[in-house]
Amino acid sequence: MRVVVAGGGGFIGSHLVDQLVARGDEVTVLDAFSTGRRSNLSGQLGSEYCEVIECDITKPLPEVGDVEAVVNLASPACPDDFESMALEILGAGSVGNRRLLDLATAHGARFLLASTSEVYGASLMHPQYEDYWGNVDPIGPRSCYDEAKRFAEATTVAYARTHRLDIRIARIFNTYGERMAPTDGRVVAAFVARALRDEPLLVYGDGTQTRSFCHVSDQVAGLIALLDGSCGLPVNIGNPEEVTIMELAELVISIVRPSSEISVVPLPERRTGDPDRRCPDISRARSELGWEPQIALSDGVAAMASYFRDHEELG
Repeated sequence: MRVVVAGGGGFIGSHLVDQLVARGDEVTVLDAFSTGRRSNLSGQLGSEYCEVIECDITKPLPEVGDVEAVVNLASPACPDDFESMALEILGAGSVGNRRLLDLATAHGARFLLASTSEVYGASLMHPQYEDYWGNVDPIGPRSCYDEAKRFAEATTVAYARTHRLDIRIARIFNTYGERMAPTDGRVVAAFVARALRDEPLLVYGDGTQTRSFCHVSDQVAGLIALLDGSCGLPVNIGNPEEVTIMELAELVISIVRPSSEISVVPLPERRTGDPDRRCPDISRARSELGWEPQIALSDGVAAMASYFRDHEELG
């Protein structure tokens, strides 16, 4: 296919681009590189199958020729961005997503929205399944991201109903792995980077809050299965293995640097509203896509630590 990947310079986006090119697709990357990195696409530089265009999707889009699929991964996603880039995040989920929907509609292309588990908010349902409507604070510290993705989902579904657009919606749960920046602020990257620097791992609160971590290679395999499949309903793409943050810290220490210590610190104000538990029900992904994650958390953390050692400036 000819595929446009918005946000293709990002952590997940660049891995998706690699896999699409590897299977023979022609890819056009649209990225403002506000949080994405050109180095993530170094393997595609000079490739006749990948074109990289620097642009802001909230502005009029450049001419990209005929396309058969449009994938929207364009949004800052780090919790630290929620404070510093709130308006940019809201713009990406509203104006930017609609410009990409218009592009897909004009070409009769399939459209895949990368949404998020954050649409479930501080979930009252556990594990989270796709028919749950969520429990989201519309004005809290995380609201710019949560509501941008909820609005993007609503707009995407409206295009399907109004224009008969062929849509896919992926609700992505916590993803980690190679090319995630050490300064990203999300917990696996933060723990691995601090362990490599022989600094204490900072566990906010009491460490009993849970997450479910999916390695980026599994995440991308799920996105491609969704793109190629026929399911037009939202699909959770994540790992149903739930671990506490304290358990994660102990695992990182055991793999990266056994001499590292854990420091339990108060939850900062910017983290107010973080959900206590996060775990996907992936029954729909299993039945509709034939997909489930394969990479054990210990193996993924080891691979990420090796990548950080070889490719990142850790300070």
